Amino acid sequence: MGKKRGQEESKSGAPEWMTTYGDLVTLLLCFFVLLFSFSTIDAQKFQAIMQSVQGSLGALKGGKTIQETFYVNEALNEEQTTKELEELEDFKKLQEMIENYLEQNGFQNEILVDLEHRGLLLRFKDNVLFDSGKADLKGNANETLVFLADLLKQEEFIDKYIRIEGHTDSDPIINIRKYPTNWELSVARASNVVRFLIEQAGLQPDRLSASGYSQYHPIAPNDSEGNKGKNRRVDIVILRSEFVKSEPYY
Repeated sequence: MGKKRGQEESKSGAPEWMTTYGDLVTLLLCFFVLLFSFSTIDAQKFQAIMQSVQGSLGALKGGKTIQETFYVNEALNEEQTTKELEELEDFKKLQEMIENYLEQNGFQNEILVDLEHRGLLLRFKDNVLFDSGKADLKGNANETLVFLADLLKQEEFIDKYIRIEGHTDSDPIINIRKYPTNWELSVARASNVVRFLIEQAGLQPDRLSASGYSQYHPIAPNDSEGNKGKNRRVDIVILRSEFVKSEPYY
């Protein structure tokens, strides 16, 4: 009688397969709750989570964790933003120092200093560095170039690269034997500024580059003598790190 009662008690419980089924339903519930909880995040992070889940289930070769997918990326983006802000502060400081020098020496109307998307721009207006149709540096500009070079030798600016850009107006060249077109004149002017910064002011050559744009990047229409004077210019651009990547490396 006791033996029969024991057998009946063992059969009164839930079937064994219900345990497995219950675990499966619980896991599915947790999974959909997890999906719902992430329903408000952006698509990029949601995709990162799905890749992580697929990888852990063996659907991908070598699963990737959520941390590897976007937590690390967020850290890298934050670090990049910090560097950009620090660089911006360096440029603002450099701009202030140059503007103070120009004001003290009466060049504030001859040399424009502007913080633009490429970096810090110094625009030497018509006849500040060169006489019309010539590429020989004028003596009164040497002191300003030396001052600029000395600033760029300071430790906080030592990693800055400098591009010298020559521009002309649309008038044809008079001395065609020396400069057949405005291309040669614009390049010669930029090159002479680079040579001075290296040979006389002591800047490292690998920080400098020269380019000539002839008449094809005007800042004003070439329809009057005043506007042509604006286009006859030399720009010195102290480049942001982002634009240094376009410079050639070997």
